[in-house]
Amino acid sequence: MRALQMTQVFVLCTGRCGSKTFTRAAEHMTNFTAKHESRTHLLGANRFAYPVNHIEIDNRLAWWTGKLNQAYGDTPFYVHLTRDRDAVIKSYVARKNYGLVKAYRETMLCNLPLRKPNTDITAIAEDLVDTITSNITYFLRDKTRVMQMRMETMEQDFPAFWDWVSAKGDLAAAMTEWTVRHNATE
Repeated sequence: MRALQMTQVFVLCTGRCGSKTFTRAAEHMTNFTAKHESRTHLLGANRFAYPVNHIEIDNRLAWWTGKLNQAYGDTPFYVHLTRDRDAVIKSYVARKNYGLVKAYRETMLCNLPLRKPNTDITAIAEDLVDTITSNITYFLRDKTRVMQMRMETMEQDFPAFWDWVSAKGDLAAAMTEWTVRHNATE
């Protein structure tokens, strides 16, 4: 009898690209748990103590790739979830006063708009998206189990992902989640 392989799946993304919807779809798997940003409140080794047979969808992981690599290396499945760049930027611009783009502007860039009044929120959102994408691309460059997935092609990509990780459960119900806008920007 073949031993059951246990694994983790990490979905890396910029945010604003369907990560909550991905979670909802993956929750229809019976041989994996799936959570969205489930350990963001923890520090050190606890931050990366994900259970086996778990799918973690967390845009913040792109900032912690060094620790993610130390904890898991090339063992897990990695997904790079993307969406049309301009759509992601537009979504971040609409959320300019809270969340990641606000934190990036006020802390990572040290209040860039206050020091450079001509810098607009679109330029900041562009820089944020490009920085995160670059971090993910660099991290994944030497990983052997990587899948690229796009919001715009989920009709084909999610069933391929389902097969790739040998998921069990209700794929039809999972696909229905992609017709619902979870955590949409108004």
